[in-house]
Amino acid sequence: MALEITDATFEETVLKSDKPVMVDFWAAWCGPCRMVGPIIDEISNEYEGKAIVGKVDVDSNQEFAAKYGVRNIPTVLVFQNGEVVGRQVGVAPKNAYADAIDALL
Repeated sequence: MALEITDATFEETVLKSDKPVMVDFWAAWCGPCRMVGPIIDEISNEYEGKAIVGKVDVDSNQEFAAKYGVRNIPTVLVFQNGEVVGRQVGVAPKNAYADAIDALL
């Protein structure tokens, strides 16, 4: 299962991580988000110990969604050393997400 990330935990979990981090910005009411969610959970299981994979509910946690210009959801951002190095807006096949992490490992 992907890690639940909030505005309160974002800096510690994402920006200070020594591993690549994939963050899915989503909302419960968003249909396409429900399609991406299971893919993100699979990626989380497959990359356990190698990368951090988490989700931010944009309805409850707007600070970092705004900071990183998340205007449409789902938006998946990939971070390395606290910097955004990848962005996927909308639904993509699983390999698109896996390839983004593989490129950093």
